[in-house]
Amino acid sequence: MNEQTRNTEQDDAVTVIGLGPMGRAMTRTLLTAGHPVTVWNRTASRADGVVAEGATRAATPREAVEASGLVILSLTDYGAMYDILGGATGSLAGRTLVNLSSDTPDRTREAAAWAAGHGAAFLTGGIMAPAPMVGTEASYVYYSGPGDVMERRRAVLAPLGTPRYLGEDPGLAQMMYQAQLTVFLTTLSALMHATAMLGTAGMKAGESLPELLSTADTLSGILRAGDERPGAALDAGEHPGDLSTVTMMGATADHIVETSASLGLDPALPLAVQSHYRHAIEDGHGNDNWTRIIDRIRAPR
Repeated sequence: MNEQTRNTEQDDAVTVIGLGPMGRAMTRTLLTAGHPVTVWNRTASRADGVVAEGATRAATPREAVEASGLVILSLTDYGAMYDILGGATGSLAGRTLVNLSSDTPDRTREAAAWAAGHGAAFLTGGIMAPAPMVGTEASYVYYSGPGDVMERRRAVLAPLGTPRYLGEDPGLAQMMYQAQLTVFLTTLSALMHATAMLGTAGMKAGESLPELLSTADTLSGILRAGDERPGAALDAGEHPGDLSTVTMMGATADHIVETSASLGLDPALPLAVQSHYRHAIEDGHGNDNWTRIIDRIRAPR
């Protein structure tokens, strides 16, 4: 049987390697969509639940790879891919690897070259949903890699979340994933800092967090207000300071640093934010819009 015939027969079959909460959620979603799913995990017992629901347990990574034309990896990082598939490289030819693990864009590009060296197609992915939301309308997944491979595998991958294809560069989906997580993780730290701040005044998290989350919920609308094309001014190098200037926002950042220090809180986050505004002021941009802080972020000195 040649590779083309084998791939045609296996187009509906999927292998999932890595059965943490995300891997198990993806497996269940694919089973519900009617796909035969083979699974493998270092700790074999993690597969028990999805096997009971219809997945097939592979005894080895090689067996898992050989079961399907499409292999989805949900691992801690890209290093784990080499560890797991290192003994199965002879079975990779003609298959598609979709790595949904987090790592750096450079390591992602290296992995794409490694896969190609073994005859496999490679798609990078970043799934933008927690495990309980996989397969719902709220779930979407960024992909990058060969466009023809994306189109061929799109229908099988679609149940996991709406595919958003970014282009041929295998590092681009990873870059978008990391960019999104930059917003997410920074917001989480800000919420905990603010909760700790209010806690020093005797306010319980059950009281303060709902108020803080309401701000997080409205932030997108605030930033979009009066701006039909968010980011267009940045692309044009324009920072009109008619609404909020660097100096005004910087003064607020100073107050947050002072308040945090007086309360004995860890100053790391507010000091980092303060530095952005101080640098912009030092560079003579105090009257520009707060977006001017991007200059030193792009080119730190």
